[in-house]
Amino acid sequence: MKIPRRSIIGLCSGLALLVVAGCSSPNQQADTDGAADNTADAGEINLYSARHYDTDDALYENFTEETGIEVNLIEGDADELIERIKSEGENSPADVLITVDVGRLWRAQAEGLLQPVSSETLESAVPANLRDPQGEWFGLSKRARIIVYNQENVQPEELSTYEALAEPEWKGRVCIRSSENIYNQSLVASKIESKGEQETETWVKGLVDNFARPPEGNDTAQIKAVAAGQCDVAIVNHYYVARLKQSDATEDQDVAEKVGVFFPNQSADGTHINISGGGVVTNAPNQENAVKFLEYLVTPEAQEIFANQGNEYPVVTEMEPNSVVADFGDFKESELDVVSYGEKNPEAVKLMDRAGWK
Repeated sequence: MKIPRRSIIGLCSGLALLVVAGCSSPNQQADTDGAADNTADAGEINLYSARHYDTDDALYENFTEETGIEVNLIEGDADELIERIKSEGENSPADVLITVDVGRLWRAQAEGLLQPVSSETLESAVPANLRDPQGEWFGLSKRARIIVYNQENVQPEELSTYEALAEPEWKGRVCIRSSENIYNQSLVASKIESKGEQETETWVKGLVDNFARPPEGNDTAQIKAVAAGQCDVAIVNHYYVARLKQSDATEDQDVAEKVGVFFPNQSADGTHINISGGGVVTNAPNQENAVKFLEYLVTPEAQEIFANQGNEYPVVTEMEPNSVVADFGDFKESELDVVSYGEKNPEAVKLMDRAGWK
């Protein structure tokens, strides 16, 4: 049975107890580096996911078809899911936690909610800088934090690095989401890791001084603001642009035509990369099936779904992005260990607050 899409928050305690009771059967025994027999009694996994993408349904359906393992899906905000697992304690039905940013995976790990997994499949498929060294979480797809620019007001030659957007010539020309956004927190955390706190704070203060407006909206809102001329540049995740290009709505296509995509820091440390990733929950009642699920997500079939339907970059190096994303061009990506985004997150949040990033 597949649980319908819904927010996990607000489920009544009685339903939670029923779910726990239904998930407390013994784990199925299987080789975690091999495919399971496609049998009716292959078992299930309970997936807590912060990915709110209908396209992920194909992942779950294909996994079940190939293994016989049912995916029970519960969606919610990553922080809410983490709190839910904590409150459920040892009786939590959660097998796998997936988030859209490494910062939340790191938080779950710090709370003791994830367990180490030893899997040759995962370790060989996922680059070392995109997974936890103890095997408690693994990157499953990549997202680049790019600069979008208004093609009428900005020439790409004027752009270079994230840091350069703090220079005086960009005064009143920058749009970006709030400091509460985890993508921005991870970007700042990466700069603390690579450049130190003092230099990063100077940069963030300069960036804030150049805001065209107080931060508001999501990444799509920033792109639309650039297209409308409310600002000349914005920092966003790449797939938001791809979605607009693929949209059937004329207004979305008009927005996409007015903006250009630029990969910053190509002559320096490379464009900031974040991940969507997952790990096996500490008290997972279906541990072996949970590992099989993560292993499936790094197969060529699953990586193509992440790329073709989700507009994300595959985490497996030999896989290619879809044609829309590929048209953005090749680029040098940062090789910084993404573990640092979580480790430096508390410092990043405090620094952004000091700098006046609302």
